[in-house]
Amino acid sequence: MTLKRVILGILTAIAIAMVGLSLLASWNQPQIQSRLELYQTNLLLHASEWQGENNQSANLSSARNNIVGADPFNTALTQYREARDSTRKTLETTQSQFKVIESAIASKSADNTLNLAQNKALSESIDQQSVVLNELELRLGILQASSGKTEAALQTWTNLVERYKTQIDYDSSVVTAQVLTGIWSNPAQLLPDAEPRIQKSLDGWFRYRALAQLYKLQERSKELAALQAAEQVTAQQAVEKLAIIVGVPAIALCIGTVLLVGLTVQWLLQRKQLDTAGSGPVLARNASLTWDVPWDGEIVWQVLVVGFFFVGQILIPYLLLPVSLAVLKLNPATFDPRGKAFYIFATYLLLSAGGLSVLYFSVKSFLPLPEGWFRINWRGSWFLWGFGGYFVALPLVVLVSLINQQFWQGQGGSNPILPIVLEGRDNVALAVFFGTAAIAAPVFEEIVFRGFLLPSLTRYLPVWGAIAASAFLFAVAHLSVSEILPLATLGAVLGFVYTRSRNLLAPMLLHSLWNSGTLLSLFLLGGGAS
Repeated sequence: MTLKRVILGILTAIAIAMVGLSLLASWNQPQIQSRLELYQTNLLLHASEWQGENNQSANLSSARNNIVGADPFNTALTQYREARDSTRKTLETTQSQFKVIESAIASKSADNTLNLAQNKALSESIDQQSVVLNELELRLGILQASSGKTEAALQTWTNLVERYKTQIDYDSSVVTAQVLTGIWSNPAQLLPDAEPRIQKSLDGWFRYRALAQLYKLQERSKELAALQAAEQVTAQQAVEKLAIIVGVPAIALCIGTVLLVGLTVQWLLQRKQLDTAGSGPVLARNASLTWDVPWDGEIVWQVLVVGFFFVGQILIPYLLLPVSLAVLKLNPATFDPRGKAFYIFATYLLLSAGGLSVLYFSVKSFLPLPEGWFRINWRGSWFLWGFGGYFVALPLVVLVSLINQQFWQGQGGSNPILPIVLEGRDNVALAVFFGTAAIAAPVFEEIVFRGFLLPSLTRYLPVWGAIAASAFLFAVAHLSVSEILPLATLGAVLGFVYTRSRNLLAPMLLHSLWNSGTLLSLFLLGGGAS
């Protein structure tokens, strides 16, 4: 065994351990999808307040009625109650795990290094889940009170306060719960800092409802009128945003479903006419045409382990960036959204440069490469393949995601960039995030996973097997256990598009469209929920 293989073996073990720990850490983390549903509900609540005027567009009024539905409050109540119950269940599970780890540490029956690390991670998770649970209960109470279920609302806030009754340090949500209890009690009990507390602890429709209740009790008609006027502007914007968020994907889903059904029927009718040279049915083009792979599996192993995992997960985040930041005396934890955006963009560029450098030096001795490798051709049908692949991917990924969601119940983690985009209000930061997710990520990831990995695997696997294997590794590389199935489905479509088009521009376009659509939805949902 050569020294190179020994080093690769060690790095492989480290990479597997780190990926495994990252996936394990994401196990009890909330999915972005569960938060998106609540953000969309918040927009729905805003839209329900829109009254419109005689000169308002009839189409917009119709859209409002179709989007809001007959009973928006009960819909929102159901979603927030389910989110509260799910978060409470997850918190109880995490607390049980924490107690088990604490017992193991106290017994000192083995090396506690791993136990201490798990203990810290679980403690942080408990704190985060407690904050989320408190916020959900504050909002659930306001929904109950607004639906005429005042007693239920008071009980919800009382339960929140009771949980912290014996604690010296408690979350600020407790004080807000006391404020809300006071303004919805009969008779009302207004605390001196009621308004600033509501302004600080609540946002969006929930802040509007709490302030409206407070102003009515204080008989501040001028402030109430101004608040209601501002809410009408927000409500109309919410209708417009929901029309985009709900309408555009619905149209895309219909197109994708029709296209998928049409292509499947074509394949079933013409599967006996397969033509691997590229002139047969569209689904069969290049179906079995493999690449001429001049290197063996050790080169593939080297590029993945060293170029992607070691450089991206160890070298840059734990060595290069900390040293650079220490020299510059910068702390990423203190960055504002714009600073975080540039930090993530710079990190991704470093990761990409490192990974592509390892790829280049790994295949350098095989230059010039056989025809078809890393092919980028601005002519041809790559544009249609990219757009068509995007529409086909939508119904497939949505279907898998719906099934996947039933299993994970809102847990399993998500890409850490997405919550930052969802909560961001800085247009420059959003533009930088767009550059990262919709340009840099598609270029780098498609070169590695479709341009290099998939063709390399055809040396050992049939084309369909190479598509499946590269799609699975693509999903795992995103380090969120709940997203493996949806991302593997997307990766399979990306691989299919590349093997048929033989042009990296096609999966790059599909990947960019997918990430752009996600960012647009996050931007509209986040901006409308505040």
